[in-house]
Amino acid sequence: MFKPRPRQQEVLDYASGRMGVSAVPGSGKTCTLSYLAAQLVASGVLAEDQEVLVVTLVNSAVDNFANQVAGFVKERGLLPRMGYRVRTLHGLANDIVRERPDLAGLSDDFHIVDERAAERIRQDAVQAWLRGHPDAVDDFLGYDLSEKEREDARRKQWNWPRLASDIALGLIRQAKDQQVTADDLRAKLEETPLPRPLLEMGGAIYADYQRGLRGLDGVDFDDLMWLALRTLQHNPDYLERLRHRWPFILEDEAQDSSRLQEKILRRLAGPSGNWVRVGDPNQAIYETFTTASPHYLREFLEETDVDAKELPNSGRSTQSIIDLANHLITWTMEEHPIEVIRSALAAPFIQPTPVGDPQRNPPDTPHQIHLIARPFSPPGEILEVVNSLARWLPEH
Repeated sequence: MFKPRPRQQEVLDYASGRMGVSAVPGSGKTCTLSYLAAQLVASGVLAEDQEVLVVTLVNSAVDNFANQVAGFVKERGLLPRMGYRVRTLHGLANDIVRERPDLAGLSDDFHIVDERAAERIRQDAVQAWLRGHPDAVDDFLGYDLSEKEREDARRKQWNWPRLASDIALGLIRQAKDQQVTADDLRAKLEETPLPRPLLEMGGAIYADYQRGLRGLDGVDFDDLMWLALRTLQHNPDYLERLRHRWPFILEDEAQDSSRLQEKILRRLAGPSGNWVRVGDPNQAIYETFTTASPHYLREFLEETDVDAKELPNSGRSTQSIIDLANHLITWTMEEHPIEVIRSALAAPFIQPTPVGDPQRNPPDTPHQIHLIARPFSPPGEILEVVNSLARWLPEH
């Protein structure tokens, strides 16, 4: 039986409107959000044709959420798998587009190109561009290089093909997140008087990549998000049907939402809808390699009509580790030598679980924390972690 902590109960007192929850690692946010979903299903506020929509980040979390909600629903004597739907954001976009592909300009039998196939198409486009522009790397090399060094750069010793591929991938993802087509980009470049060689390269690869997708009657995951949003923006009747179907939206891992993802959920929720966003603004893992950013959650929490809550209690770590994590937050906010990075971390600070909590914090062992003052290269840091685990595992 789930017994909520006082701060979890504040979240569970939610009835309607917009609520944002800053949750620290180990605060039980998934359990709390699952319980809230079951609570809404059991409350009688849903019509027979309505569902609570639970949106999470990755496929592995979908089953976890669905099982937890099912368990809480069964505790109330209701049928599991009824009255709620759990989806990743890409799964939700697929539901929206698949139901009415005609509204997105797609055929009924369109298919989603997985990441591996999309990578092959993009690599083909990159290689075709490099073959057509064998000297393009010269624009970015120093003038004092020998011909042999330039030849090395044109080949793989300086990894120019990989660099070109990474540049193209970043441009394509950013363009799609900003809803900029390859034709839009080409038109902008034609209006620009100065040369933009990297943009021109990325734009040409982008156009070729999209042609490859169209040849398969396919869309990639970024297209899916874009098409779902466009469908909602231009078809008010369909949007109203979906708003009726999903009168409550519960979003997990909201710190990893992208611009497109947030716009889809904002459109579905409507200006006065019921939308709960839960996430840890200090744990934005996907920001490194996608267009996700925690600032969307932070800005949401500051909106005047949003009820901002915190889940600060964590039973996962010892007090010394909690103190160290909180010190890192404070130091970053107040003392980081690069001023622009001072906004990278923010409250809430982590607190241990309350007295009597079933998930008590481990006994404190401050002597087990070792601070290493010397700097590491990325490979050196990985090796140090591996060696540390090798020493730790035999006794654990």
